[in-house]
Amino acid sequence: MRFTILLVSITCFFQLSHAETRTWKSKDGGKFLVAEYVSHTRGTVTVKRPDGKLFTLNRSDLQEEDTKFLATLPSPTEPATTSTPNKTNVTAPQGVEDAAVFDNIKLGDTHKEVTDKIKASKLLELTVDEIYLGRVGLNGSYRTKSTIGGLKCLLYFDWDTAGLLKEVTLQTQAQPLSEYQGLLQSTWKELIKLMTSLHGAPLQNANFPAASILQNDMSMSSHLWQLNPKGSALLGTSKSAEGYMVSVRFTTDKIEPIRVEK
Repeated sequence: MRFTILLVSITCFFQLSHAETRTWKSKDGGKFLVAEYVSHTRGTVTVKRPDGKLFTLNRSDLQEEDTKFLATLPSPTEPATTSTPNKTNVTAPQGVEDAAVFDNIKLGDTHKEVTDKIKASKLLELTVDEIYLGRVGLNGSYRTKSTIGGLKCLLYFDWDTAGLLKEVTLQTQAQPLSEYQGLLQSTWKELIKLMTSLHGAPLQNANFPAASILQNDMSMSSHLWQLNPKGSALLGTSKSAEGYMVSVRFTTDKIEPIRVEK
């Protein structure tokens, strides 16, 4: 599985203000898709993701809350659309199959591909005037429109020698020590839920790092996930001269969990 910060992943926290947009879940609760209801038949329901892509879900695969919701709607009809929906069974949306790590951004994308995808994203907003974007670059210029655990996250990128995306990081703005056990820990907890729902149980998990062990320009990872088909995701906290931050970093590197000898 993979992260679309994952369109499923981040969009779960960025609930759209549409009356018929809901989180569709599988019977076992292990898979979900945030999407707008379009139409349904006796055996299927067609939904539209925030990026406009259509998906057809099997009603027999949905949880009881979803089937009850469908029962409140008018008699089943065939989807009134000329588009061809993508067939799926409440799996993670398209991004999961194509290994996107945030929205449609994938590790290995070119700089132009990343720039185009960011500009087209409905989940991000500029933090600087667009006329200055060419001067300041992408790092820190975009942030999430909505909050995660009370805080918005900035995007940062790192490229390999061939100019392909090697890492992308979602990071909160620096906060004072007084917010470390408050807003920052809340965001940390929400990101754990998000990552676990998308990538399963982490290979490594630890308690919220104590602020006292962090030094300037130092990060401490508490959780590690393996990405599919390759790469790793690290969640943790860090400290800089400006304050304390929580971040989730997606990298093409395969990072092994730390083994503690007993």
